[in-house]
Order: sequence, then C-alpha cells, then structure tokens
Amino acid sequence: MNRTLKSFITLTAFGAAALGLSAEPVLKIATVDIGKLLEGYYKSEQEVTKLKANGQKAQEELERMVKEGNQLGEQYKETLDQAKNTLLTAEARSKADTDSAKMLDELQRRQSEINTYKGNSERALQQQWANVRGVLIEEIGKKATEVAKAKGVTLVVDLHSGIVYSDAAFDITDEVMALINKDRPAAPPAAATPAAPAASAGSPAAATSEAPTVSVPGLAPKK
Repeated sequence: MNRTLKSFITLTAFGAAALGLSAEPVLKIATVDIGKLLEGYYKSEQEVTKLKANGQKAQEELERMVKEGNQLGEQYKETLDQAKNTLLTAEARSKADTDSAKMLDELQRRQSEINTYKGNSERALQQQWANVRGVLIEEIGKKATEVAKAKGVTLVVDLHSGIVYSDAAFDITDEVMALINKDRPAAPPAAATPAAPAASAGSPAAATSEAPTVSVPGLAPKK
C-alpha cells in the first residue's frame, strides 16, 4: 500500500471519529429541588392526611390501654391497703396480699404491652410514609424528566445531592411543580388545607412522642 493511500485512510478514519464525537449529545444540566416538590405535591398532602388519621387511631387505642391499666392500678392500691389493714382477719389479709401480687404482675405485663404497641405503631407509620414517599418521588421524577426533555436537558440533578453552587437560571423546580399539580382536584370551600410533610421527616404522624405509663401507686415508673 503506497503512502498516499495510507494517508487517505488515516484522514478518513480521523474524520469519521470526529463526526462520531460531534454526534454525541451536548451536556445540558438542570437542577431540581426534590424536597420542595415533595412538600408542594398535592398527593403528599392527601397521603399525610391519611397517615395522620392512622396515627390518631393508634393514639386512641394507646389511651384506651393506659386508661384500663390505670383502673387496674387503682384496684391494686385498694387490694394493697386491704393486705395491710389490721382490722381484717389474717386470712383476708393473706388473700389480699396474694391478689395484689397478681395484680402487680398484670400491671407490669400491661405496661410492657403498651410500650410494644407504641413502638410497633410508630414503626408502622414510618414504614407507610417511607413507602408512600418512594412512590411520590418516583412520580415527581417522571414529571421532571418530561420538563427536562422539553427543555433539551440531558442531566437533572437534585439541589440537595451535594451541589456546591448552581445558577438559578438552570433550575426547573417551578416548572415541575406546575406539572405535578396540574391535575390537582379542587378543594371543597370549607375544607382546611392539611399540613405538608417535611422532606426530611421519617414520618409525618406518630402515636406519641413519649411512652405512656400506667400509674401504679407506690411504684415509680420504669425509665
């Protein structure tokens, strides 16, 4: 193969490579605030309302359990007083002492049940929110993709993913917000708008912040 032919092949290969490079899509980056979108998405408000209702039911059940425990605590106190009452016969005091010991065991068992129920309720609510949050973020991501494609964007980055700086001119959050809420149903005139969830929150609703305790006269609650 002569030198001229070699040179032609080399130039042709280089030209093809150059054409291939020019065919690559131009990198155009846009940013989006997923946390803001999650807070402003109307479906988030709907799901938070449902979770709050579930949390309220759990709270009511917890209060019922505590109330029953406190009633048993009062019975325990009365039986304990009988066991110490010298006006009663020895047999009656002995029976009261035995009954009070059984009641104390029952009170401790109920306190354990309350703690377990509270923990399970909170975990269930947190898991429900995590599942819902994942679905909502997926829906938001699809709408963000629609906006990005319409703008010729090749890469969308969340503002909370460790970005040091971004020009606001490249942010598409407001456009995505408008798109995800395009089908928002009209709220009834008298309906109050539910609070939006915090993006960083593990769960928007929980049974209680502190573990309730059954009141047992003469005993300090366990820490």
